Amino acid sequence: MSVQYPSSRPVAVCAVVLSALLCRAAAASEPVVELLIRNHQFEPATVKIPAQTKVKIVVKNLDATPEEFESYTLKREKIVPANASATLFIGPLAPGNYPFVGEFNEATAKGEVVVE
Repeated sequence: MSVQYPSSRPVAVCAVVLSALLCRAAAASEPVVELLIRNHQFEPATVKIPAQTKVKIVVKNLDATPEEFESYTLKREKIVPANASATLFIGPLAPGNYPFVGEFNEATAKGEVVVE
């Protein structure tokens, strides 16, 4: 007589599904900030976010030309095509001011993230 043990495969599948659901729930709980690029300027120019929190930033470029979100202090750069959007994540960050620019239009496209 042989003893048959239940397969561990259903447990492994459940673990993968649970992990995916938890990751999705965690991503859904992140604050989302919408940042517009219009007439080669960021709107709003100042973005306030809570300290020690991961934040999702959706940059929507309403201009007919591409722009690049660039921040040395945030260590982020992202090209946003014309009439398109791009997503980036920042944080968790310590309180302070973190400037950013539109690298293709630095004279007008300026802003900062204020972490409180």
